[in-house]
Amino acid sequence: MSNFARDRKDEVLGIIPARMASVRFPGKPLVMTGNLPMVIRVYRQVSAALSHVVIATGDEEIMQAAREYDARTVLTREEHASGTSRCQEAASILSRQTGIRYRAVINIQGDEPLITPEAITALASVMLKPGTAIATMVRRESNPALMNDPNRVKVVIDREGFALYFSRSAIPCFRDPATGKREWLSHTGIYAFRPDILEKLVRLGPSPLETAESLEQLRWMENGYRIRCCEIEYEGFGIDTPEDLEELNRSGKV
Repeated sequence: MSNFARDRKDEVLGIIPARMASVRFPGKPLVMTGNLPMVIRVYRQVSAALSHVVIATGDEEIMQAAREYDARTVLTREEHASGTSRCQEAASILSRQTGIRYRAVINIQGDEPLITPEAITALASVMLKPGTAIATMVRRESNPALMNDPNRVKVVIDREGFALYFSRSAIPCFRDPATGKREWLSHTGIYAFRPDILEKLVRLGPSPLETAESLEQLRWMENGYRIRCCEIEYEGFGIDTPEDLEELNRSGKV
């Protein structure tokens, strides 16, 4: 990780897609996490790992807040079907503006205010391995209650670390009650892409497994793209509701 931080951080572009019109939590990017708007906190965390980081948005309010905190921004179309699509537009704009050909693009969710620089560095290092087109973060778990929570996405991987399947159901299924320690992998939805692969992914239409599980990455896998998984210690803390925000601010972690 130290070698990456010293020699390769310029090869990776971090993009934080953000929009004010969240269905469950309108205005979410600018809610205060401690003494900082959430998207600015994420920006600063990621900037500690990467040299090139931008907030991608179609909202003037977010642009203005970013200016106040000296955060770099890219203005995208207001409407996008997903954060992945907004990320791709921002990467394309930056490539045209700067002429820089990044080896990888990381799409960082703007509602993960506790994301660590170490997690971003680890993901970037995995993404730059030969033969990697897409990479994502996973975490080893053993809590059976979480395994049965459909909001906690599970993943099984092959011996080379590539995902075999993602599901909201409990996978793998431990049929034998005598099975020893029941560890499994949960998914943290932060992705890294080769820029050329990202351009292809946003052109794909919805797929049956994606529709069934409501998981965008299954669309990519159904179309033959492999996803390499990076195991990290970071436990995601996504802010989806005002209650989540209250819990975070009470926790003393920000």
